[in-house]
Amino acid sequence: MSEGKFARLWRWFWSPPARWSLGALLILGFVGGIVFWGGFNTALEVTNREEFCIGCHEMKNNVYQELRNTVHYTNRSGVRATCPDCHVPHDWFAKMKRKIQASNEVLHKILGTIDTPEKFAAHRLELATHEWRRMKATDSQACRNCHNFKQMDFSVQEKRAADAHQSAFAAGKTCIDCHKGIAHRLPDHAIEAAAVLDKEMAGQGGDIEAYLKSLKEAAPSP
Repeated sequence: MSEGKFARLWRWFWSPPARWSLGALLILGFVGGIVFWGGFNTALEVTNREEFCIGCHEMKNNVYQELRNTVHYTNRSGVRATCPDCHVPHDWFAKMKRKIQASNEVLHKILGTIDTPEKFAAHRLELATHEWRRMKATDSQACRNCHNFKQMDFSVQEKRAADAHQSAFAAGKTCIDCHKGIAHRLPDHAIEAAAVLDKEMAGQGGDIEAYLKSLKEAAPSP
């Protein structure tokens, strides 16, 4: 295209005839929307990959190494759960909410809150209770994305597991009530903290934040 034609096109783009103005704006808005939405979803999917999740050493050197030794990572079926499968909701609106919440995690990454094994260990129980609360609040939706209660064949499960599952379902329990520590090591005081969290979420007077604070205050000085 010659320079003259390019210049005329550029002038038309910024000052189109009146009859073209509305149509041009609609077309540009439509094309711009597609480009924006495509770029937004591409960026979103990049942050939804395991490679992104373990891009910081806090996750890669701690909980990811624990995951690698579990049945969710290697099993006879070859089906593997990745970090986003369990920690990022599949529903779009819930996913957006979780991404917004993750901005706080970015802040603590910058601050170096858990950037050493010692710091991570000190915050492990607090981090775990945050995830337990989230999973209980969603009725363990992350688990149920793959494990459908209604499709379970109790006849091929071990008797202890089959009895426990049926009793738990009848009692209205959710996966995380019994399966804490299935993918990552349980922190110290996990049983006690879980009991406090259960009471809090059931409105029975528990206060998990107060309990965690009491543990920190009772801990010996470094």
